[in-house]
Amino acid sequence: MPVPEQLQPNPLSPPPSLVGLGESRPLAAVDAAARWSVSHPDHRGLDASGLCRSFGPEQAVDHVDLQVFPGQIHALVGLNGAGKTTLMRLLLNMLRPDQGSVTIFGRPVATASNNLWRAVGHMLDTAFGYPELTVTENLRCAALLHGLPESTARAAVNTGIFDLRLSHWTDRPARTLSTGNRQRLGLACALIGEPDLLVLDEPTTALDPAGVVLVRTLLRAAAARGTAVLVSSHHLDEMARIANHISVMHRGRIVGALDPTGVDLERTFFDLVLSVDEANDDTGVD
Repeated sequence: MPVPEQLQPNPLSPPPSLVGLGESRPLAAVDAAARWSVSHPDHRGLDASGLCRSFGPEQAVDHVDLQVFPGQIHALVGLNGAGKTTLMRLLLNMLRPDQGSVTIFGRPVATASNNLWRAVGHMLDTAFGYPELTVTENLRCAALLHGLPESTARAAVNTGIFDLRLSHWTDRPARTLSTGNRQRLGLACALIGEPDLLVLDEPTTALDPAGVVLVRTLLRAAAARGTAVLVSSHHLDEMARIANHISVMHRGRIVGALDPTGVDLERTFFDLVLSVDEANDDTGVD
């Protein structure tokens, strides 16, 4: 059930004990044996087929096929209004498609149980955070919503605080945080408990350069331990640094892919978008 600064030289060094919540390890919220894991033998990550969704006459998502594999970072790039956020909402069953299907770990999202959603971390539109709760309280809520037992939740909260460099603000209500630190809190909530699938919409929005590098490190670490990661962004250069695959979305469709190792991705991106627009103009497609 989806729920609505300083960088250290060595990101793998252990954090200090924080706010009395016990010991933790950066980039590892809980022991693999203790955290929730997918028991279904068909662990295929995320698979969408023929997804369509319209709002009145506007076709926001148009026959989209998308696969995100465990251990990989799949980037979704596109202009404003391309349909990226709507697609992510469909993938997480926050919106119902007009047609098409989505499975996560081989299970249809339309009938997914709470246990499945506990293995999914996400952040869409705005960062998660109850404004009246402190940073620590928000992270504890996120841990419990992901099904972590109380003892494990404490360690996960501690890790989230360390990983996103939030120790200075642990007792501050979320409403008093800067925009960048609210973004860090939302990311910490999405990452808590080491989910098997991450869906992040513009995760580096409002972050300073140190925060961008930090997110890069955390997403690479998540993929390295087997998490399937889907991330949207306008920053092609940043996606080229971390992504295994880059899909281009335009006018509600996946219109092509970019090679993360390619030269001048920005030019390639705009050439692709322009060619699609010109083809649509020639055929009279809106």
